Amino acid sequence: MKPTRLLSLLGLTTLFATQGAVHASPLVGSARPTVPEVASPKVSTISRIDPTFWWVSMKNPKLQLLVHGPGIGSSQVSLRYDGVTLDGTQKLESPNYLLVNLTISPAAKPGKLALIFSGDKKTTYQYELRARNTDKSRVQGVTSADFIYMLMPDRFANGDPKNDVVKSTRVNHIARDSMYARHGGDLKGIENHFDYLKSLGVTAIWPTPVVENDMPKASYHGYAVTDYYAVDPRYGSNEEYAQFVHKAHQQGFKVIHDVVLNHMGSYNYLFLDQPAKDWLNQWPTFTRSNYNSQALNDPYGSKLDQALYNKGWFDTTMPDVNQSNPLVATYLIQNFLWWVEYTGLDGYRIDTYPYSDPKFLMAWGKALLDEYPQLCMYGEAWVGSTAQQAFFARNIFQPVDGFKSNLPGVLDFQSNSAIQDALKENGNVGKLYDALQGDWMYEDATRNVVFMDNHDMSRIYSVIGENLGRLKMGFAWLMTTRGIPNIYYGTEVLMKNFSNPDGLVREDFPGGWATDKKNYFTAAGRAGQAGEAFNYLSKLGLYRKAHPVLQTGKLMQFIPQDNVYTYFRYDEQGNTVMVMLNGNKDAKTVDGARFAERTNGYSGGTEITSGAAVPSLKSFTIPAHTAWVVELRK
Repeated sequence: MKPTRLLSLLGLTTLFATQGAVHASPLVGSARPTVPEVASPKVSTISRIDPTFWWVSMKNPKLQLLVHGPGIGSSQVSLRYDGVTLDGTQKLESPNYLLVNLTISPAAKPGKLALIFSGDKKTTYQYELRARNTDKSRVQGVTSADFIYMLMPDRFANGDPKNDVVKSTRVNHIARDSMYARHGGDLKGIENHFDYLKSLGVTAIWPTPVVENDMPKASYHGYAVTDYYAVDPRYGSNEEYAQFVHKAHQQGFKVIHDVVLNHMGSYNYLFLDQPAKDWLNQWPTFTRSNYNSQALNDPYGSKLDQALYNKGWFDTTMPDVNQSNPLVATYLIQNFLWWVEYTGLDGYRIDTYPYSDPKFLMAWGKALLDEYPQLCMYGEAWVGSTAQQAFFARNIFQPVDGFKSNLPGVLDFQSNSAIQDALKENGNVGKLYDALQGDWMYEDATRNVVFMDNHDMSRIYSVIGENLGRLKMGFAWLMTTRGIPNIYYGTEVLMKNFSNPDGLVREDFPGGWATDKKNYFTAAGRAGQAGEAFNYLSKLGLYRKAHPVLQTGKLMQFIPQDNVYTYFRYDEQGNTVMVMLNGNKDAKTVDGARFAERTNGYSGGTEITSGAAVPSLKSFTIPAHTAWVVELRK
């Protein structure tokens, strides 16, 4: 999420003027919504317990339960369950919360754990302990062998009109003519188009957050979570999401779960009734983040700048979570362990990754990978240099102020900037070389996710002047460079627009609704240039899927000359693919002798997107704004 476009993303600066007395004034960092004073009850009432249930046989036997209910903090707790020990309770500042700490030994069996809360009258809560799922096809991880399709569930396809309107939500209507309203897309809509994704060679699906976002405006994007443990009912139920992951696995897809660690939505129950003031980062008056991560590793940086970055609020409607509080850290870690075990998801994409407390990020990453070593994790680190980007991934650097990232990979904004520049009319393809030259700083740059555009930026087709030839160059680069390729929904069928405001690049996919006049999910519906773009990417995607040399092969790049960039993917079995990108307005002749290091032993090749023969490797004349992807032959 890009902070400079956040207000246009939300479509408001504050949502509190019309929401009643509780929200009569704008939110500021020190403000706490007014809640009724709660007298000590005679009967303890439990509204909820987080995590909502848990599992036996987790590697970490400790479990922290956050119990919420009017006056529950005054209760005494007891239990009797073989293999489970009550380690104690902890009151919080709010009388409506109580922490219950448990140890679940390896001997514990699945069942209903009776938690007895004693006040003037006893209340018993049947807390469920489940058996872990032992299916080895779950939590597969996502690697450079995959091809990710990113989509916004609300804007992709409406598969179940019955969940379009959920009366209990704050936005209980749909309005497809409004960029900030709900449009009705859902999990079932994604399932209905698995075949479409297969035809592109896609192997992994990344929806923007599916958790509940019950905000009164612009809730469709999902980045202001209001319930950490619930799927937004307009997408489906928790069980339907678990089934979605299972069905995706059956169809050969992996699923990436988009999460936000840094902040929550201002209608989250943990903000409306805060467990304690130190569960959020509070300021005397509303204080935004400075949106600049450089202070974190600047040897001359100020503590103020560091605090503003990590503890300032992303926006008035997005309270900043205090992850330096160990109780909050445990709450978040448990939540993201919960989603993996509950659904079997394959990876996490972490929104606004660097904004979180650095030491928390280390603890969060370690806890997840200790439990699920195969889990893929990559973070959004929208920063200005390769070194700064590498700082937030596993790298060769020494720790800085105790922080040493354990995040396997990041979204590669450096190569994104390079490809956007390279594809412009007078673009410089040399920047693609520069973007990868810095890979020496990463532990493994192939775990980075490469992309051309996303939901926070102008669509690439518009950025490059709606030039199909140059877009094809981008597709060729995306599917052959190192890392994990990621395409934003609709880019493959020439969806366009500029992100001012962001809603313009989040339009509905044509054909996702029964009343749509165009249907780009079908070959007939995407006739013309949209079909040409789709077919080109499909050839590349399916070729990549069938040829491991483009997934895990080594990469050798040659310094660009005359604005022509050439690189090779190759493996020990002798498979070699040559990629040549001509960024010029005119054709260029390239001397093939320069590439003898990689072409010796090969006599020619085949350009895979056209099927055209390349009879000689001694010299090439490549047309203007063209990419060649050539499988070499001996």
